Amino acid sequence: MPSNTNRRHVLSLIAASTAATALPLPAFALNEARARALVDQVVADINRVIASGKSLNSMIRDFERIFSRYADVNIIARSTLGQDSRRASASQMRAFTKVFQSYIARKYGKRFREFIGGRIEVQGVRKVKSWHEVQSLVFLKGSSPFKVLFLVSDRSGRDLFFDMVIEGVSLRLTERTEIGAILDRNKGNIDGLIADLKTAG
Repeated sequence: MPSNTNRRHVLSLIAASTAATALPLPAFALNEARARALVDQVVADINRVIASGKSLNSMIRDFERIFSRYADVNIIARSTLGQDSRRASASQMRAFTKVFQSYIARKYGKRFREFIGGRIEVQGVRKVKSWHEVQSLVFLKGSSPFKVLFLVSDRSGRDLFFDMVIEGVSLRLTERTEIGAILDRNKGNIDGLIADLKTAG
């Protein structure tokens, strides 16, 4: 089994590769085939970057583009800010969402080389309440395969990834703790949080 550190980095690395200009939404509701198609494309793009041989900075930029395309950055960012999002102004939320996306790409993209030679395979999909859970396996060198769940919804008007769960660890909950700690260091000042995220990661 991979270490807790590797699990966390895989979770966040995939997320950093995957949030708000994704596939256009047809007139009918999200179904298993569409949820799987989204994650199949996410996985294909990630695997392509893994095998690209590009410089680290180039891979980080690729991850941010994939993230901005396939995941619901607005939902993820608001969720990680938690209750504090209710007191943030519209302009603060826009600024936070923008820096959050780049922060995630930098923070976890720096660990990317640890995953070269690995791959992700989609295994299946099932409906859970109002969203679909797409199951995948992550293969890393020297580790046993482990499960990663992509949670897919069309709540925002497009088929988008809004969370990942790896062996019970949610991306949104993990990052809520991290963002909360940075906000605490800024004594609850959201503008201070935004400024710190511009260089964090």
